Formats: sequence, C-alpha cells, structure tokens
Amino acid sequence: MIKKLEEKNSDKKDWDDFINSPSQIFDKENPESGKSKTSRKYRFDFHGYTIENANKKIKELISKCYEDGTSEILVITGKGKHSNQDDNVYASKEFGLLQNTLPEFIKNNEELKSKIKKVIKAPKEYGGEGAIIIKLKRL
Repeated sequence: MIKKLEEKNSDKKDWDDFINSPSQIFDKENPESGKSKTSRKYRFDFHGYTIENANKKIKELISKCYEDGTSEILVITGKGKHSNQDDNVYASKEFGLLQNTLPEFIKNNEELKSKIKKVIKAPKEYGGEGAIIIKLKRL
C-alpha cells in the first residue's frame, strides 16, 4: 500500500514537472513545435497511437529528421500503465506496449538502422521508462 502511494506521488511530481514546462510539450497540430532551432533535437509524443500507426509515424519521423540534420529524437511512448492487455489472452502485455514495440520495429528495419547511431532509454528527466532517445547519424 505504501509503495503504491509512493508511485502515485512520484508520478504526480513527474506529471507536474512535465506540464510546467510547456515549451517541451509537442503540439501534434503544429509539427514545427517539436523542433528546437539551436540543439537540432526533436521530440514526439506517441500517446494514443496504435502500434501500427506508431510504426508508420516513427519511420516517417526518423527519415525526415535524418534528412533535416536532426541529431536526436526524443520519443515519448508512455509507460503503458493504462494499457489493458489482460482482456486478450492472445496478446502479450509486454509487447503490446509502444515502449517495447517501437525499438523492436526500428531494430528490424534495415532502412531505419542505416540512419541511426543508437537507441537508448531516456534519462528520468526526459521521461525515463516512458521514453526513448534515438541518436541519428549525420547525412
């Protein structure tokens, strides 16, 4: 019971920190909002995406960012805590989560791998378990 309360407080603090820095929130209606002019970094939030649509979008993002000379993409996948795979006995809860399926999709796509230096888990201040960072090669 105490651990759950600690998790909720930690999640609330993380959420408050995220909301209080609106310049870091990607506006899906305005793709230019994710670009940083000085650091050549890009961020995209995949909350609400299906696995199929997320795979299409990540392929598009990596290709576009690579061509634009972006060095790093912060991919916000979420932690999957609200995903409900328990109802489907044919679906794996672990691999029904974007935090697992997106890196796997990238790893198995030769075209994307040729544009990427490495894919790493994001540090806590950038989303921790709910985000990954894709470091791109230079064109």
